[in-house]
Amino acid sequence: MENANVLERLIVASNNKNKLREFDAILGHLYQIVSMRDAGVDADIEEDGVTFEDNALIKAQYVMDQTGCAAIADDSGLEVDALGGAPGVYSARYCGRHGDDEANNDLLLENLKDVPAPRTGRYVAAIALVRPGKEPIVRRGTCDGEILFARRGQGGFGYDPLFQCETGETFAEVSMETKNAISHRKRGIVAVLNALSEEQA
Repeated sequence: MENANVLERLIVASNNKNKLREFDAILGHLYQIVSMRDAGVDADIEEDGVTFEDNALIKAQYVMDQTGCAAIADDSGLEVDALGGAPGVYSARYCGRHGDDEANNDLLLENLKDVPAPRTGRYVAAIALVRPGKEPIVRRGTCDGEILFARRGQGGFGYDPLFQCETGETFAEVSMETKNAISHRKRGIVAVLNALSEEQA
């Protein structure tokens, strides 16, 4: 007899340890969170969409097609108003290489060197939930803030040391609990869960 307390498996279309940790912190009480690799999917999925929503859907759909299981993905990045929304969907590869956080932050500071405060912007996360036999759910979460002139804090990842959020701290300074309460990823996931509740009502 199956244990009624066993959580439904939800594959996160990522192997990024930081993202997986955040997904687990936000959704772990509802689902058994599994990485792509642990689900047997070893692929470098081409993210060639023009929006965050496009890329999130591409990743989630690929993983569901490979596994037959429900999959969730995010595509996230930083939009800076003074740069016309850049780096946007190219946030992870802003410097020309994928995932080089230090180089990405250096380039961002260089491109903003003549821009006075407040240098407004926002983190954006599009979350896509794809399930067999059901319509995909795609929602967006945002977190507004400012881009600082120098890094602050030792935590976080990506542009977190330069992104000052509503608490007055950077995402690299706040606790994981605080970040997971106010982040763009949390807000996008909550929007997906709300849409799921409406669907089941």
